[in-house]
Amino acid sequence: MTWKRALIPLAAMPVIALLGFGLTRDARLVPSPLPGKSAPAFALSTLAGDSLRLSDLRGQVVLLNFWASWCLACIGEHPLLVAADRRWRDQGLRMVGVVYQDTRGNAAQWVRERGGDWPNVLDEGSRTAIEYGLFGVPETFFIDRRGRIVYKQIGPVSEQVLDTWIPRLLADSGPAVVSPAELQVGRSPGYLRTSPDFPATQGTTPRKP
Repeated sequence: MTWKRALIPLAAMPVIALLGFGLTRDARLVPSPLPGKSAPAFALSTLAGDSLRLSDLRGQVVLLNFWASWCLACIGEHPLLVAADRRWRDQGLRMVGVVYQDTRGNAAQWVRERGGDWPNVLDEGSRTAIEYGLFGVPETFFIDRRGRIVYKQIGPVSEQVLDTWIPRLLADSGPAVVSPAELQVGRSPGYLRTSPDFPATQGTTPRKP
């Protein structure tokens, strides 16, 4: 073996180490660049057939929830969203659901069965999900009156998260109430990335045809 051949395994070591590090990394741990920035604009069709633009809600507090009818975790968090809508709607909270990789019929039936009368829009082609850097469903974005994302929840929201952020944002009528250091991303304990085609424990059931 020549000295050049002996160097080949050594040269490959940094590449192998980098690949090994990447495989052990959880993609959900990558910080999101969105908190602190303006929420990406969209104009999408609602389940009722109307059109909704995010810009129409500027000046209001918006809770933007990505969900799907095939998502088991979405079922668990839904009663909390219904309660939040009833509690804070009259104070100015506006909730919008974004239906991810699902059909209009399945989503509409899901809403009829479980309640909730806020608008839900269809994200055909998942363009909006891409703009928001979606990891899976459910995910929820808290948007302040200036259209800025102040908090992103990966996985189902908890009552504590809702009680922490919604009243605070509703009380914000002037200068920014959230400091740059507080802009953040939260993750639900035990949450696994969900997919309509690859079911995961605590995550999903297969998407209906």
